[in-house]
Amino acid sequence: MKFTTELIKVRYCETDQMHFVHHSNYLKYFELARLEWLSYLKISYAEMESQGILMPVVSASLKYIKPLIFGDIFNVTVILKKKPKATLDFDYKILNQKKELISVGFTSLAFLSPKTKLPMRCPKFLLEKFN
Repeated sequence: MKFTTELIKVRYCETDQMHFVHHSNYLKYFELARLEWLSYLKISYAEMESQGILMPVVSASLKYIKPLIFGDIFNVTVILKKKPKATLDFDYKILNQKKELISVGFTSLAFLSPKTKLPMRCPKFLLEKFN
């Protein structure tokens, strides 16, 4: 399964002195794509937390291929790599307005119990959404 965000414009506050997007913002773009996708699937992150489901990022990596700069327009594609068990594993791809590959990445989110802070299985209602 995959999802692509609407177009996003690089804001000045996201850039460094060279007008390149600061490297830390790429993980924020990945998170934005994940949350938009969950929203598209009618899954509320806040509702999951209220039901006792935590989903912290436990692993992340990214590769910078070409910089985004102030004023660029881009989108993020997020891809669910496999059916979730105790983790959700995502790949990401960022393309600019010229369809040039900017960055690729990966995150893994674990399902945790808020009481025990131990891993738990993916909730059934989520599994159904990803089928």
